[in-house]
Amino acid sequence: MTTMALTLSDSTTMLRRNLTRALRYPGLTLIVAVLPIVMLLLFVFVFGGTMGAGLGGPSGGRAEYADYLTPGLLVLAIAGAAQGTAISVAMDMTEGIITRFRTMSISRAAVLSGHVVGAVVQTMVGLAPVVGVALLVGFRPDANAVECVAAIGFLALVSFAMSWLCVAMGLHSKTVEGASNLPMPLMLLPFFGSGFAPVDSMPAGLRWFAEHQPFTPIIETLRGLLTGTPIGSSLLVSIGWCAVIALVGYLWARRNYENRPAR
Repeated sequence: MTTMALTLSDSTTMLRRNLTRALRYPGLTLIVAVLPIVMLLLFVFVFGGTMGAGLGGPSGGRAEYADYLTPGLLVLAIAGAAQGTAISVAMDMTEGIITRFRTMSISRAAVLSGHVVGAVVQTMVGLAPVVGVALLVGFRPDANAVECVAAIGFLALVSFAMSWLCVAMGLHSKTVEGASNLPMPLMLLPFFGSGFAPVDSMPAGLRWFAEHQPFTPIIETLRGLLTGTPIGSSLLVSIGWCAVIALVGYLWARRNYENRPAR
């Protein structure tokens, strides 16, 4: 077999390992949805009337705010799932399984890509309950079939990029606790973007930061695909951010995997 074929075969094996672990511990997948669902209910039913009216739409209120809020919460769920990926990788490092993999004839890239692809699959499954609850509280996407498929693919792309970054963070962290804390900024960035309120309503300094951080164009692209709002240049900018994040995450993860001694 060629090197590429061996790498693909090893990657499939590693992916099967991570999916098997996800099936044995389904709570890890449900955790992806818990925080976004809680925040969805909180913001829609507590703040939704005021926030929806402030958006200036034709109807205002909770249903309109649910349309605005849901794309940001889906991105927040991806960030939360990526945090779980960092923890999972750190557990492998501290429990010695990586040491065993290094003694076996397994592609190093396959070990890492198995974590990433498994995380993407687990994340996409975890997003389904978030969408379901959003529909129950008033979210009404007007996307056609093509736009729905594009939105799903875009979410998978964002998850892929964030997963590579958090795999690198998990390998970099010396403890599982450290791995759980290091990705926390990813959970905060949607709050400082357009996830919960339009950037136009923010003070000048915060508005500048919100406009130039990666999560705002990502959220605006997803919002446009799902609800029909203008996307403009957000699509190209968000794809560029995802490419940069994925590349940095891959190179950082590869370096950490090769240089850090497993315990």
